[in-house]
Amino acid sequence: MKILNITSKIALTAILASSVFSCTDLEEQVIDEVIGGESQNPESAVAAAYAQMAEGTFTDHGNVWGLQEYPTDECMLPTRGSDWGDGGKWRALTELTWGTNNAAVSSTWNALTSGITRSLTAIEALQANPDFTNQELFMAETRGLLALYVYNTLDLFGQAPYRDLFGDDNSLVILQADTEIDNLITEVESIIPQLAELGEQQTYNGRFTKQAAYALLADMYLNRAVLKDRYNASSSFNFTETAVDGDGTDMDKVIYYTSLLINGNFQLESNYFDNFALDNGTSTEMIFAVVQENDNIRRSDNDFAYMSAARGQKQSPDNRGTNASCVETEFYNTWEGNHDDPRFHRYYQYDDGTWFMNDGTTGSVPVQDARPDTGKPVFHFNRGLLAGQQYGPLLDGQGGYVMDGSRIAVSFLYMEKNATVPMDFTPELNFNNPLEAVFTQDQINQGVRNFKWEFDPEYGNGSSQVDVPLYRLGGIYCMRAEAYFRKGETGSALSDINMLRTSRTREALFDNAPGVALESLNETSLYNEIGFEMYWEGYRRKQMIRFGTYDEAYTAKAATDPYLRVYAIPQETIDVADYIAQNQGY
Repeated sequence: MKILNITSKIALTAILASSVFSCTDLEEQVIDEVIGGESQNPESAVAAAYAQMAEGTFTDHGNVWGLQEYPTDECMLPTRGSDWGDGGKWRALTELTWGTNNAAVSSTWNALTSGITRSLTAIEALQANPDFTNQELFMAETRGLLALYVYNTLDLFGQAPYRDLFGDDNSLVILQADTEIDNLITEVESIIPQLAELGEQQTYNGRFTKQAAYALLADMYLNRAVLKDRYNASSSFNFTETAVDGDGTDMDKVIYYTSLLINGNFQLESNYFDNFALDNGTSTEMIFAVVQENDNIRRSDNDFAYMSAARGQKQSPDNRGTNASCVETEFYNTWEGNHDDPRFHRYYQYDDGTWFMNDGTTGSVPVQDARPDTGKPVFHFNRGLLAGQQYGPLLDGQGGYVMDGSRIAVSFLYMEKNATVPMDFTPELNFNNPLEAVFTQDQINQGVRNFKWEFDPEYGNGSSQVDVPLYRLGGIYCMRAEAYFRKGETGSALSDINMLRTSRTREALFDNAPGVALESLNETSLYNEIGFEMYWEGYRRKQMIRFGTYDEAYTAKAATDPYLRVYAIPQETIDVADYIAQNQGY
């Protein structure tokens, strides 16, 4: 099935007011690239529901990912001198000072509710065409997508608009997280028999399969206690509550569903960073992902690589970063004593054997790869967390790199928007006002940068062929380890954590040494290990809430009240939909 181009006829706020709440009068045009299908054509409608995932919902740094990462101790997007002010919308996420009119919060709400809209529209189209080929399979997949969009909306906003197309009354309802989470779990469990096994019936990791359902169910059960008691002031969530079907507890269900995946056909990658490489579609860990194509036709996003790189880091003579996001000090410090962990950093080796050491000792590197459209050379930076003084290529002023003979010269780098400031990525973040994430022009170098995601230089800075995993095997091990730990089965939790540590290996420069196993595990080390595996994958906010650390003070953030565990419903939505009540505290 082709992913289709979607053209909205009206603004997202109007879509929310009319199309989510009136599925039979959808004010949105779905344009098929090939067959010119209508929104009620099952193929185009299902494709549109899938396409919403890739239209920024889960791939743009400012939507779901940003709301899950920027408020945490793992990641921030500060104002950097003259850049990234944007009305304060980014620093508000870091400072937890968003209100009811934050543009990033509104964008995320609109993206998710558009996903709900498109899923409901696809379900209607399938209901109206019972003879459509594989109708039962696509109906199950679309119901799975609907559950995914609703779950993410409930997680971030506490409520979600919905119409029940399977009951007698399909009038608009506003779902509440504390009551709807059980219904969502029941819904996803009910569609498993109709879903395909991954790889069967022409499915792949971009389709909602049985394995995607298992992962989503594990996620929902792991966070069920939080969604049912969001404002618990002491963060004493009941993780041992009886499961929805009465068979065991929430943590038993997490263990059950994660074990189905761990004992399945997936395998941990020895090179951790292969999960985030240009060709990661073939990763043996990938369970369910947003599939991206850098074909200059369909939308894709390079944000997770582009945002953290500095403007002076030139992946090709025509590519650069944007000097935006960085790692927070608290998270970087959790790696103390673990810098030899294969997930922390990886040096790049060129085909001729040259290692890019990024310390001034590598004078040049070979011209190995080139952009297919321009033929200009590509420079490969190291992967993982980059701290300290940075080195790389310079431009020659004539559209190319400064060369050393036939090789790319490697030089000491300075910040592009303040050429007197060395590109020294400091772990410390020293704001003039400790509670405001604002750097002066002389401070724009600060912050460790994350090169976990490979930069795709083809077709400019904004597009990428790197698939975005929503669920991968490493995260499944983290879920099971946490569930074991919450059940008091510390030995089993330690075993899962050590599987993650020892399955990853370092580069040949370090003789491909595997990670070192832990001898013991407590709550702090478990918390840190989950961070080592899942950093910058949209996982941290939920993790912090579960562990009771989200309300604490950390960089550029004072201690906060529990109501900030949920975002405000955008005021623009409240203004046109008076049947939605604003969330507590706003």
